[in-house]
Amino acid sequence: MAFEPHDVKVYTVNGATAGSSSSLPDWLTRKRTAAKGKRAAKEHVEGTIELIQGFEFPEASNKIKTTPDGTHAIATGTYKPQIRVWDLNQLTLKFERHTDSENVDFVILSDDWTKSIHLQNDRTIELHTQGGFHYRTRIPRFGRSLAYHSPSCDALFSASGNEIYRLNLEQGRFMAPLVLEDEEDDIQGVNIIDINPAHQLLGFGVDGNGMVQFWDPRSRKRAGILRLPANKLITPSFDTNTESMAAGLSVTALASRPDGLSYAVGTSTGHTLLYDIRTTKPFALKDQGYGLPVKSVSWIEGGSRMAGDGMVLSADKKVIKIWDRNSPSVNFTSINPASDLNDVHHVPGSGLLLTANEGIQMSTYYIPQLGPAPRWASFLENITEELEDQTTRNVYEDFKFVERNELQKLGLDHLVGTPALKPYMHGYFISLKLYDTARVIANPFEYAEHRERMIRQKMDKLAETRIRSSTKQVPGVKVNKMLAEKIQRDEERERKREERKKRKVQKNLAEAGEGDAMNVDEEEEEDVISSRKDAPTSVLTDPRFAKVFEDPEFEVDVSSREYALLNPSSVVQRKGFGERGKTAVEEEEEESDKMSSDGLGKSDSEDDSGNSSDSSDAGELNKFDPRVRPGQKNVRAQEAYNRSKQQNRSSNVKLVPMRPQSSANGTQLATGKQATFGQRRSHSSYPGEGKSASRANKVNIAEDGGMEMSWVPSAYSQDARELSGQGKAGKQQDRRKGVEKFGAGLEKGGEDPLELSESDRKGRVHRRQGIRSGSKNAFRRN
Repeated sequence: MAFEPHDVKVYTVNGATAGSSSSLPDWLTRKRTAAKGKRAAKEHVEGTIELIQGFEFPEASNKIKTTPDGTHAIATGTYKPQIRVWDLNQLTLKFERHTDSENVDFVILSDDWTKSIHLQNDRTIELHTQGGFHYRTRIPRFGRSLAYHSPSCDALFSASGNEIYRLNLEQGRFMAPLVLEDEEDDIQGVNIIDINPAHQLLGFGVDGNGMVQFWDPRSRKRAGILRLPANKLITPSFDTNTESMAAGLSVTALASRPDGLSYAVGTSTGHTLLYDIRTTKPFALKDQGYGLPVKSVSWIEGGSRMAGDGMVLSADKKVIKIWDRNSPSVNFTSINPASDLNDVHHVPGSGLLLTANEGIQMSTYYIPQLGPAPRWASFLENITEELEDQTTRNVYEDFKFVERNELQKLGLDHLVGTPALKPYMHGYFISLKLYDTARVIANPFEYAEHRERMIRQKMDKLAETRIRSSTKQVPGVKVNKMLAEKIQRDEERERKREERKKRKVQKNLAEAGEGDAMNVDEEEEEDVISSRKDAPTSVLTDPRFAKVFEDPEFEVDVSSREYALLNPSSVVQRKGFGERGKTAVEEEEEESDKMSSDGLGKSDSEDDSGNSSDSSDAGELNKFDPRVRPGQKNVRAQEAYNRSKQQNRSSNVKLVPMRPQSSANGTQLATGKQATFGQRRSHSSYPGEGKSASRANKVNIAEDGGMEMSWVPSAYSQDARELSGQGKAGKQQDRRKGVEKFGAGLEKGGEDPLELSESDRKGRVHRRQGIRSGSKNAFRRN
């Protein structure tokens, strides 16, 4: 990722991108990335570069350094406390080694990684070799810093007191400590130790009184004291004096330049001062801007021509600043890491920076303008153009950009001019947390509206996955679906007609043998094609009629009178005319369900009385079950079955004889099937009927010669009177109870009277018991 302050590009080749201001911990960021799915994780991996594989610790890293030969990098971290070594030629982790306590500082004793000495936070000193842990010893006080004086083989340890402990690695024993003294104030401790590579002068950064003491290792005596200007570094107040200000000033970082004359001093107030050893006044002063203790100071030598010599790197836990010693007010570049810094190491002779921080991943930054890529990462110069194409993370990631009118809606316009709003272009940057709180206060129902909107979207998505009917749905139609389907059917019918016409033209072209016929067919084909080209576009796709199928205001009212007049058939179908009636089985089931439901609320006494009033046949049918008592017969049930069988065989209608009947005097009666209607009409009235017959039977002659007749059927048989020749006396004898005669030998009734039981006459009033209902197995007519 590229970060470009003042046209100096910084590329992040390991860890989180520079310029990120996210306040989330690294483990939470990883968890959220994993929860978003494989695609988000893939984009996260593809959008980053990992120069050194596995360049990380489980929780945080404390210190990092490279070996003098430049082939390995060694770092300490936690948790669990451990040491890790990376092979820079292979760009991968070589091994890791766990320790009993957390590391405070360490020094590499050899040119490679094989020998090192470590100062732990439990006052122990551990020596490690290629084979692993070698030796452990302890110092009287808790250590703060560590340095190695190679000419005398002394390892120097600073602690919380005023003593510098010396461990001679050649003799294997502690030597007499160096005791620091101050005439003005007591020394609370020593924070940092520096050994000048040019003349081996020892420098000790004192805690509490704002001074640096220089000692000669040969005489083991103090060579000089450098006191920092407390009045320039600490802002004075009304109740403070110079001594109290100096008491609150500490030296937290110290670095000597290889020329042997310049020193860089970092303080607890966030200032970096550059001194010439020959004077007591600083020639350069740099403020980090955060007021935090400076954690690391180093001189960058052997840089590129653009950077020049004498660049200084100073870092606190928030920012890394690189600046020229001759112009400290202007930054060459600055880097804001995503996590708090613990240590920064510059790879000598290159533009690569390695950092130890509080995050899981350790960061690595490459600055081409500062120096070339190291030999083991020479390919970084070739992929610079690819790195430039990648996007950078916004500095205001936890901020929201709002305009002035939106501030007024949220009621935050009174914050204009305060640190809560950061002006930017035509608006302001506001804290995302503050913005969310103000938005909820301005609209308390926003969450409910958002939830309802999300639920509606999910319901619409589920509705799309439901099984649809076989009818072809018209896409993009929300209202007037019946009209859209009708238009689609008409268009489909027209399209098929055009296709048939086109096939017919092609067939004529194939069968035509003469040129004239071919020309005629070609003209017909052109007419068809032109007619299809000139055909209007579909109503469904025409944007002029889009609202007819989308806007509910244009929905057709199918219940209106105008719609019924224009579409009478659809109205009839909608109202349900022409539907089939219920079958006998369905009526029986409905009646049975109704009777049973009506009987649910009756009392036990009513049930008992109803059961006693039922016939004995019904009781036998209900109680007798041949499957329970095989081999036994129910005599009454068999008699009831025989009676119903005999009733079904007897006919209730007397048919007319096929041949005409004759009277006693040989005349043919007009009551046969072959008799004409006039013969039947002439004998339909008898003497003695008088006016009643004439009133019942009327004949009207129309003007065009037609004849219109009407009569009332008689309730007694006319054939019987003609055959017997009797008048009114025979009339009384021929009448039978329950017999209705229609004339022409037709009558209804006359069957033998049957004695019916109460259940046969009124029907069953209770549900069958003990047997399965036969109506459930009957096939229903659709």
